[in-house]
Amino acid sequence: RYLLEQDFPGMRIGPEPTTDSFIAVMYGDSEGNIPGNALVVDPKKPFRKLSRFGNAFLNRFMCSQLPNQVLKSISIIDSPGILSGEKQRISRGYDFCQVLQWFAERVDRIILLFDAHKLDISDEFSEAIKSFRGQDDKIRVVLNKADQVDTQQLMRVYGALMWSLGKVINTPEVLRVYIGSFWAHPLRNTENRRLFEAEAQDLFQDIQSLPQKAAVRKLNDLIKRARLAKVHAYIISYLKKEMPSVFGKENKKKELINKLPEIYIELQREYHISAGDFPEVKKMQELLENCDFTKFHSLKPKLIEAVDNMLANKIASLMSLIRQEESNMPTEMVHGGAFDGTMAGPFGQGYGEGAKEGADEEEWVVAKDKPAYDEIFYTLSPINGKISGISAKKEMVTSKLPNSVLGKIWKLADCDGDGMLDDEEFALAKHLIKIKLDGYELPGTLPPHLVPPSHRKPLQTAE
Repeated sequence: RYLLEQDFPGMRIGPEPTTDSFIAVMYGDSEGNIPGNALVVDPKKPFRKLSRFGNAFLNRFMCSQLPNQVLKSISIIDSPGILSGEKQRISRGYDFCQVLQWFAERVDRIILLFDAHKLDISDEFSEAIKSFRGQDDKIRVVLNKADQVDTQQLMRVYGALMWSLGKVINTPEVLRVYIGSFWAHPLRNTENRRLFEAEAQDLFQDIQSLPQKAAVRKLNDLIKRARLAKVHAYIISYLKKEMPSVFGKENKKKELINKLPEIYIELQREYHISAGDFPEVKKMQELLENCDFTKFHSLKPKLIEAVDNMLANKIASLMSLIRQEESNMPTEMVHGGAFDGTMAGPFGQGYGEGAKEGADEEEWVVAKDKPAYDEIFYTLSPINGKISGISAKKEMVTSKLPNSVLGKIWKLADCDGDGMLDDEEFALAKHLIKIKLDGYELPGTLPPHLVPPSHRKPLQTAE
């Protein structure tokens, strides 16, 4: 709702668990809903494979179409609210985690939403996150409603969230958490306004880059699937080879299923495959229970060769073709909804702050603090209205900024490049130090509005 800036059919937002269905929010010329059973038989939609989850799921699945600019670039899958406590023991009637896994394999981005005042990761949420295993690069975490707590509480909440996530997501890397208040209402606590704006901007940039990287993402998934298919072929052909031709088939099948972890190790050694490419042992054992091993195919080395050749040679040329296409085509970005309000105008991130302060004003922005800077300047014994680099350094190092930063400030402030600073250049240097101490970044080159008046080139008037 926050991204689209309009309601979509079937939407209901409230403090209680409201969404009980998977809703695919997609672009359409007119507003409307398509129920799940009709959706999975539509050849124009990418949901046909979901029919295997049965009616219990399809009754809880729908597509919501509306003519929204954002949806021209991305489609959104809104999942049901996660259950906690007693509710999660009552079956949904379909395998919730399996459905999540199906979507996780096909989407470009997975966003986990947490409330700042309800951090409990329930058993079902924990299972849901585990079903995203192998898709860690797609996951982003959003700590929502962060304006409802003050700074001290927010720090504790953030720490508690990271601790909880660390127990569920078994990766050494720390997940990126975006903190903010993602709805169009006034902030309850405005202490962290700048933080929320910067975090929302980062999240928007991450989502906006998705259409641009879609081709690379598909290629990445193709490589992943090819590697998994190759390993699958090795496992299946090994099981086929070990089966007796006449008697004791059932006993041998049970023995092979129990020995699966050892078979994995043997195949790793023989074919030099990474352990991370093998399917999960327990899941594979469950699937093999219902299979007839005698119907499995033997290994076809030519097919394996073809896959290896594709991974070694064809993919590299495909990658360079994608890069060529991307450089020749205009940059694809998500537009419309909340995305349009974040990039332009005076409410864009950092507008009128730091080095951008005073860009809209006719008067030189440094002038208001110049009297105070002049007092310091004249204590440094200027000669012919200028101070040397040594004198300037003595004053500038009192800011305790690192030399690399002070060196950059010197370069920006010494407008005429004579190795000395006049009173305006010194005032500019002090202004840039203040910008850095306030936590803003320095500009790469000096913006026109910061150039001291005496160093500005006179405008040429047409005769």
